Amino acid sequence: MGFKRVVITGLGAITPIGNNVEEYWGNLMNGVSGSDLITHFDASKFKTRFACEVKNFDASAHFDRKEARKLDRFAQFALVVAEQAMLDSKLDLEAINHDKAGVIWGSGIGGINTFLEEVRAYVKGDCTPRYSPFFIPKMISDIAAGHISMKYNFRGPNFTTVSACASSTNAMIDALNYIRLGKADIFITGGSEASINEAGMGGFSSMQAISTKNDECKTASRPFCKTRDGFVMGEGGAALIFEELEHAKKRGAKIYAEVVGGGMSADAYHLTAPHPEGLGAMNVMKNALEDANMKPEEIDYINVHGTATPRGDVAELLGIQEVFGDHAYDLNISSTKSMTGHLLGAAGAIEILAALGAIQNGIIPPTINHEEKDSDIDEKLNLTLHQAQKREVNAALSNTFGFGGHNASVIIKKYSE
Repeated sequence: MGFKRVVITGLGAITPIGNNVEEYWGNLMNGVSGSDLITHFDASKFKTRFACEVKNFDASAHFDRKEARKLDRFAQFALVVAEQAMLDSKLDLEAINHDKAGVIWGSGIGGINTFLEEVRAYVKGDCTPRYSPFFIPKMISDIAAGHISMKYNFRGPNFTTVSACASSTNAMIDALNYIRLGKADIFITGGSEASINEAGMGGFSSMQAISTKNDECKTASRPFCKTRDGFVMGEGGAALIFEELEHAKKRGAKIYAEVVGGGMSADAYHLTAPHPEGLGAMNVMKNALEDANMKPEEIDYINVHGTATPRGDVAELLGIQEVFGDHAYDLNISSTKSMTGHLLGAAGAIEILAALGAIQNGIIPPTINHEEKDSDIDEKLNLTLHQAQKREVNAALSNTFGFGGHNASVIIKKYSE
């Protein structure tokens, strides 16, 4: 018996450039930067004083005060985008088998805001332990998946993947495979992250991983540019409804695209740096193509990891050239992190949405903020610089790579019978 086919039937997003999918896609295509000075805390003493924050998010518009107190910001994002996706999918909760509906979420860090707040309150107090009973349930990374499952009574597989910045892509691959194997009919999958606080910014800054271009913060996320100096921290999340094809057809669901393959690999090289020859990136894309039973020349667009780190961007492009050969020059390649910043564990979720937007709209989102060519990057590659490009996209690949050498890639394509 062959694998079951998996399609996408619902979408939700909260990003630094839009609090729903329509806004997000529109601002992507228009090359809007989500980067600005930090408002979440006083960053005046930090080397990096800017980030890609979610704008105009009011938790009280979605949760009552009692409920909001039980939820870290990353879990709030998760519940809101899951609700958007569920509404978009038009799933009838009275008609589905709840034992075959699950949640697989991705978050690299989880409730770091809660951890910071609780420890700070302890240190500032008289050091008598007075921790909130919600401290642990708010902090743990798996709690977002738990809350979503409880809200919709989804009793199927339920967990969170943690693989740094590859987390939500790993989550989607797991969801794909559970449905393929007949273990579930439906998954709410995706990821969320909310790490723009003193601990998150301070930690990444001490690693020299994030940009310090405070005077040019709007254009600081510069993938492939010679002047790039690190990523810009982002926050937010995205949810997708993955559904078994026949289940979706039977209920007359709108089908956005088909999920046809996923690949995973490890660099097995360094704590934070990529393999210099792009070995992990090369292997993960090969694995995804093999899983999808596709040839390299069938891919039209790659939404790259493209964080704007000096070594990472070069290694990924070397991997692409190795895997795709001459077809690499026919691809459109872009890094939407130039607009959204890096959402860490949620990056894969919002970036597969960007790839889906390219398929749906026939427009490739651009790589913005590019100022100067890097001699280590082949100038014949089409990096979709400065502005969106019109192109029919039948199949797209999305890459995500994480600290520890975790690599994950997903391939989606236009749905056809």
